Amino acid sequence: LETGASFPFAINNSTGWIVVASELDREAVDFYSFGVEAQDQGNPPMASSASVSVTVLDVNDNSPEFTQREYSARLNEDAAVGTSVLTVSAVDRDANSVITYQISSGNTRNRFSITSQSGGGLISLALPLDYKLERQYLLTIAASDGTRQDTAQVVINVTDANTHRPVFQSSHYTVNVNEDRPVGTTVVVISATDEDTGENARITYLMEDSIPQFRIAADTGAVTTQMELDYEDQVSYTLAITARDNGIPQKSDTTYLEILVSDVNDNAPQFLRDSYQGSIYEDVPAFTSVLQVSATDRDSGLNGRVFYTFQGGDDGDGDFIIESTSGIVRTLRRLDRENVPLYALQAFAVDKGVPAKRTPVEIQVTVLDVNDNPPVFERDEFDIFVEENSPIGLVVARITATDPDEGTNAQIMYQIVEGNIPEVFQLDIFSGELTALADLDYESKAEYVMVVQATSAPLVSRATVHIRLRDANDNSPQLKNFEILFNNYITNRSGSFPGGVIGRIPAHDPDVSDSLTYAFEQGNELNLVLLDPRSGDLRLSPALDNNRPLEAVMRVSVSDGVHSATAQCTLRVTVITDEMLSNSITLRLADMSQERFLSPLLSRFLEGVAAVLATPRHRVVLFNIQTDTDVGTARILNVSLSVLLPASGHGARFFSSEELQERLYLNRSLLAAISAQRVLPFDDNICLREPCENYMRCVSVLQFDSSAPFLASDTILFRPIHPVTGLRCRCPPGFTGDYCETEIDLCYSSPCGSNGRCRSREGGYTCECHEDFTG
Repeated sequence: LETGASFPFAINNSTGWIVVASELDREAVDFYSFGVEAQDQGNPPMASSASVSVTVLDVNDNSPEFTQREYSARLNEDAAVGTSVLTVSAVDRDANSVITYQISSGNTRNRFSITSQSGGGLISLALPLDYKLERQYLLTIAASDGTRQDTAQVVINVTDANTHRPVFQSSHYTVNVNEDRPVGTTVVVISATDEDTGENARITYLMEDSIPQFRIAADTGAVTTQMELDYEDQVSYTLAITARDNGIPQKSDTTYLEILVSDVNDNAPQFLRDSYQGSIYEDVPAFTSVLQVSATDRDSGLNGRVFYTFQGGDDGDGDFIIESTSGIVRTLRRLDRENVPLYALQAFAVDKGVPAKRTPVEIQVTVLDVNDNPPVFERDEFDIFVEENSPIGLVVARITATDPDEGTNAQIMYQIVEGNIPEVFQLDIFSGELTALADLDYESKAEYVMVVQATSAPLVSRATVHIRLRDANDNSPQLKNFEILFNNYITNRSGSFPGGVIGRIPAHDPDVSDSLTYAFEQGNELNLVLLDPRSGDLRLSPALDNNRPLEAVMRVSVSDGVHSATAQCTLRVTVITDEMLSNSITLRLADMSQERFLSPLLSRFLEGVAAVLATPRHRVVLFNIQTDTDVGTARILNVSLSVLLPASGHGARFFSSEELQERLYLNRSLLAAISAQRVLPFDDNICLREPCENYMRCVSVLQFDSSAPFLASDTILFRPIHPVTGLRCRCPPGFTGDYCETEIDLCYSSPCGSNGRCRSREGGYTCECHEDFTG
């Protein structure tokens, strides 16, 4: 429907086939859209239409075509490899055509390469060019789409380059010229060579820096003087000379010309100062340097080499010499300031030119006095006695020394150099007065030993000072409340009662010279404790050797004749029985000693045990403290005790050893918190062999072994009872008899009360509650 004359399609009106009626060209029209109609032969005829779209697919029917048939370029022969020359370009009307480029001919010695880049062919230099071998390249470039191709011509003209630079025969030249040569003297001719020809080989010379003394001929390279030379002003010149060709671009080479000016002897030596002053101590050894003179000569070589001499001058009657090369003036012999305090010398500086030139200089040397005598103390050691409690600021002594020297050399300064740490005394630096800076307490320190030094710089002398304090009765005796804990085990063994000295009253007087006397003021009217009034030794009265416990409070006094102190002495007598021992345990305390346990930890330990067992403290009976000797170096203390039950009356009953052991060990953390002591596990090695039969329980028990001497701390005298460990076999609950063969009816005593029914079972009983009761 609606097709023009040039429409390339036709349709068979019978079959409906659409066919190509004329040649298609995708590059001209790549898409057609038209309508078709189908009509029947009825009457009236009926018809229907449809839309048809035809896409023309591409075939490779077009060759690539260069945009130019001929290209030209110019390239210098010194172009670097990889240099881009030019880009050729071809187009292909076909769709999705990929064009590749290659040099098909004319690439002599493969100097060029071509690569596809951005749709074009980039020609680059692949190998270096040589103008002498090839001056022009005619390259044929082919552009191909894989099937069809096109060609173009590329003309590359190679241009000559200034490939060689001028070259000097050496990078450094050295010449000599006398300083008295006239202006215009040719010093040297510098030349360079260039392998190029023509303008590329024509060389021009020039100096890089403007040095007014010299110039260079641009064409010949001749270097001549323009000004008079003076060796004393400048001994050498360094010229940077450049040889430059006239090629394009210009190339050059640079060399350095060092011109050394030769000297003539036209200058006398010159000293750096008009005169020299120096000083020297009179006690210096011979050949000690005093000062150094120095002269310079502007000439060089022998003309400028200077030596020094006293010849023709004054050397102080031979007391001084001068070193010829260094100019150092030295003493030749020992000087004496008292004879010659000042020297006026004259020396000469002489060069070695011909004829020699010489210059004089005046030298003044002052001889200084020396401190050659040290201070001297009256003696090497001083003994000074000072009363303790002397007031601060008191001058306790004056320590002086003498010095035979005079003036400042005889001035002496004093100081303490040893033994005054911390600073208790001060020594006046000029007068030597020794002053106390702190309270002097004989009890803190009885003697101070110091080393004092007298200085007359640099000489020193030292002496030792002993300051000894005299003691005064300025301290009261010290006495704390103390206890005598006497554990008495009644036995028929002889000698178990302590009849000798059990200890002494724990009094102390800081005043070492004081003698103490002791006495009971009250509470000891029955003389239960016997006291030595001079030594303070204590003994127990034999009247205490019975089976009755006792507690007595006494007051004790101690006096040094001026001061006195009193304290309370408590005597506690505890009777230790076999029942206590059999119901006792031994606790093991870690890292503990007897003295530290008694004071101050005993009280806290008893409070801890009482708190764990919920019993009053006085019911805890501690009867033994003993260091464990079976554990090597470990510090373990064995403490044995028994505890009365809280509700026991006249028939005193004790906690069993099993219950004590169980409750104290299970609550050992509470015991440790209260008593500040760590409880170790029990040592029940005696039951490890299981000696009991018929399920009997083995329990370790304590038995009396021996009585031990009193242990002493600063507040307690303690008499221990040493036990020995034995064992006892006990029946399990609910059984009795020699061999635990008889079962006990535990319901006999109606333990369940009136609201429950008791049911016996092996090893015990259970309670069944009546209706409406529980618990």
